Amino acid sequence: MATIDDVARTAGVSKSTVSNVFSQKRPISKEVTERVLAAARKLNYRPNYWARSLANRTTRIIGLNMPGERVKFSLFHLSLMNGVLNECSLHGYRLLVNSLPKSYLNELPHVSSEPVDGDILLDPVEKDTRIAERIRKNLPVVVIGRPPGDFESKVSYVDNDNVANGENATQYLLRLGHNRILFLNASRYKTVSIDRGLGYRRSLEAAGVPFDPQLLIHKDPDMTSSSFGYSISKEMLMKLPDITAIITDTDKMALGVYRAASEMGIAIPDDLSVIAFSDDSVFAPEFNPPLTGIKLFGEQLGREAAKLLIDQCAAKQHSVKRILISTEMVERGSCAAASQNKGKIQGGMKNE
Repeated sequence: MATIDDVARTAGVSKSTVSNVFSQKRPISKEVTERVLAAARKLNYRPNYWARSLANRTTRIIGLNMPGERVKFSLFHLSLMNGVLNECSLHGYRLLVNSLPKSYLNELPHVSSEPVDGDILLDPVEKDTRIAERIRKNLPVVVIGRPPGDFESKVSYVDNDNVANGENATQYLLRLGHNRILFLNASRYKTVSIDRGLGYRRSLEAAGVPFDPQLLIHKDPDMTSSSFGYSISKEMLMKLPDITAIITDTDKMALGVYRAASEMGIAIPDDLSVIAFSDDSVFAPEFNPPLTGIKLFGEQLGREAAKLLIDQCAAKQHSVKRILISTEMVERGSCAAASQNKGKIQGGMKNE
């Protein structure tokens, strides 16, 4: 098997020149680079990636940590990954996507430390041990979402203004005349859930609509979004037939609401308005009528997060930056003005 010494002799250059051609750590002339690559092809030489990584103390890999995602990524996640991958490609990085839950990693100590130069973390929660661990290890890290508590001043992050998003979705429905609005929120301890819940309550308060704790329900982390949307919306529409609108955390959750409404004979949007925090949905063909949503621009979130992380890896220092990505309300066909006939549901079925 050919070695780096063999390539150097064949190309008539030093071993360090061959190393620099492959690592691109230092500029090498085009003529010398072509000679080295020609020698490598002739000898069928392949540089030892891991040996070079150990020597340089870099892997040219960044991690995307999104634990707990199951079954099928939403278009938001796919768009976000596309944004990260585009930046990785531009700067010569590979991407390691980790969707394993923390409990599983704890059972597998040999994979508990990924070979990455830095990490992008999704879905921060209160007392997020992932952030604390990376700060302790002095590992470059960028968070997509608002970091909790003191971490907000210690790590860079990219986010939407989720307090404003919660306000905007609620205000949109209030303007349509809805005042019994069920909010199927994300899991309780996610910072996005806290922020959107705050925006929801602020809008109700500003409109003089009393906040009803029954109408703010957090996702059970052990349930899929679709099954949660289905079971909870069905339960609540039977329990509180004066509900005329539902806000959902994701398009997948909204899909469950649509299924429940169909089974109960409740027409969307005539009897029930539905809005989701989501990008254009991979489930779009299954929404009839088309789902109104708040476009989060996942690709831009991913691209900006990757830029921040790659800059950190290159600079070897962890400056703290915050980037907020604007959102956009996309009106489709799932919301309409409230009327006196809406919400007249008895025994869990629409009263014909």
